[in-house]
Amino acid sequence: MSDDTPGQDLPAGFGFRPYRGDEDHGPMAAVRLGCVERDRVDARSVVEGLPTADEIAEASAKLDEPSRNQVLVVRDGSAVGYSTIRWWQERDDTWLYLHRGYLLPEHRAQGIGSAMLCWAEERIRRLVEEHGTARTAVIGANAMSSEQDATALLLAAGYRRVFSLVELELADLRQLPEPGSELPAGIRTGPIEASHYRAAWRTVVDSYADTGFTQKWAFQDFVDTADPACWRAAWNGQDMLGVALCSLRGHDHTVGEVEELSVRTDRRRLGIGRILLLDGLRSLREQGATTARLYTGTANPHRSYDLYESVGFRRQNEYVRYRKPLA
Repeated sequence: MSDDTPGQDLPAGFGFRPYRGDEDHGPMAAVRLGCVERDRVDARSVVEGLPTADEIAEASAKLDEPSRNQVLVVRDGSAVGYSTIRWWQERDDTWLYLHRGYLLPEHRAQGIGSAMLCWAEERIRRLVEEHGTARTAVIGANAMSSEQDATALLLAAGYRRVFSLVELELADLRQLPEPGSELPAGIRTGPIEASHYRAAWRTVVDSYADTGFTQKWAFQDFVDTADPACWRAAWNGQDMLGVALCSLRGHDHTVGEVEELSVRTDRRRLGIGRILLLDGLRSLREQGATTARLYTGTANPHRSYDLYESVGFRRQNEYVRYRKPLA
């Protein structure tokens, strides 16, 4: 047994083993598929959908030391569940250590979920010690509102709900409404080119200045993931006022995503956001998307939820974020 083996025992016949790479991606995808009905998983979600083996491989490759920070639960050599840990620093310098576990429904209510939770928390405490982040570190966990088993497990273990995201879908991009108003005099919209990247990044980052629980976003990370085909911005002269950053899903180009819609604080309530949003959605349609998805915080102070509903988006699911003190 390694130093990463959980302290809480699994029921007889079940065991933990480290993630082994390519051989595990198919079985991990099978676990996710097996949870769909019980947890009412939205397979097309852009927050947390139903990943393919290839998508699980991509996500695993981005983990730091995946063989130590991803563990499988096996029975008779077959995977029946798995847990993953990742971490990042938020805008207020909090270090969030997030764990996420999945377990086939037929193996729940036997203490396996609790043992997976125990593994994750023990591993996170070791990571915090290694990283020297104890002063600002917290443990995080996610669950959809439809995941009743995971929700009950987290609440019983002392986690508290700190915020949630709601996902919305625009089911038919052919049915886009007209903007309904003109842009204020002197303001224009258009594509975002590489020379505009820093201004676009700054527009988004500044829009989160007063928002809690948001990850730090370095400009180089913005550049590395840039996909500007469906990006649109609004300007007054050379001054960027707002952006709509839209893209096609990597593994399903019929689904478009509104990744960011940000308008400068001093230019809100002028109709700029609605026009940018519709420009971005039309771009997605031109690129082959038939539907669009986005998510926003339920406590969004700028009432973007109302804007999204006004152009035809409808609520799909809620994704709850939980936290627990490290001690």
